[in-house]
Amino acid sequence: MKNPSFIYLLFGLFCLACNAPKVEEKAGTTFPTGNWIDLTHSFDENTIFWPTAESFHLDTVFEGTAAGGYYYSAFQFCLAEHGGTHLDAPIHFSEGKWSVEQIPVDRGIGEAVVIDVSENALKDSDYQISVADVTNWEAINGQIPTDGLVLFKTGYGQYWPDRVKYMGTAERGQDAVAKLHFPGIHPDLATWFTKNRKIKAVGLDTPSIDYGQSTLFESHQILYEQNILGFENLANLNKLPTKGSWVIALPMKIKGGSGGPLRIVALVND
Repeated sequence: MKNPSFIYLLFGLFCLACNAPKVEEKAGTTFPTGNWIDLTHSFDENTIFWPTAESFHLDTVFEGTAAGGYYYSAFQFCLAEHGGTHLDAPIHFSEGKWSVEQIPVDRGIGEAVVIDVSENALKDSDYQISVADVTNWEAINGQIPTDGLVLFKTGYGQYWPDRVKYMGTAERGQDAVAKLHFPGIHPDLATWFTKNRKIKAVGLDTPSIDYGQSTLFESHQILYEQNILGFENLANLNKLPTKGSWVIALPMKIKGGSGGPLRIVALVND
């Protein structure tokens, strides 16, 4: 005969199990849904670079049927860091600040706002985006989110890859630099950002965050001193909402680099 105490113990444990509160299983985390917008121009022979920079070159290593009877293709490319859709690392204009590989991955990821300055910029190719442009935007849309990415839509993205319309000249070489005309960020706004808002990056649909006629590149100096990133030659900003999209910007990881090709995309909620 079994020990009665043992039977009573089993019965007690059974009752406890029946009366124990049920633990609900947590639903698995799912990736946000929405529409992905590519903010990157393709790199090819038409890609726009600074007049003094090396353009994009793609050379064929092999393309065709290999000795084993299968198709095979391989290419090699050459380009300057600063051309096409690209990242400016802070070290580009600020000694001792982050080079490309030192930038934390999350610095290129965050909530984005798009500030449309095209009405003024398309009337004046030397337009400099002002503090008023931002504060007027905030008066309607609320304050730029902490650690946000600020993208300026100048309207010049529609001209890509027409160099004359996009940047003022199709000429190459040092003499062509003086003929550049396109909008950019005024140094006063760059300073305002560093003192009044906590942002990760600024980006424009132009070749530079400073306007084309700049000779001192002051906005570069001011922002990059604070390790604020710069995204230049962005595409498709007209496809983004004013606020609420999320941007992922991942540059080629060049050790010691002052910049590099950037693949940047945005997720727009359904």
